[in-house]
Amino acid sequence: MAHVISDQCIMCGACVDECPVGCISDGDTTYIIDPDACIDCGACAAVCPVGAIDQE
Repeated sequence: MAHVISDQCIMCGACVDECPVGCISDGDTTYIIDPDACIDCGACAAVCPVGAIDQE
């Protein structure tokens, strides 16, 4: 299952820099993860300073 980013996202960019497949992009108020491209590695969740990323 892909990871998802909640409304707690502060758009700091840490997850974008950490994603090995580049599946995180700008949304309107938070970053979003492309579920078709996500390899479910968890690298983004590990670096999120506010814990806004979880498995779907």
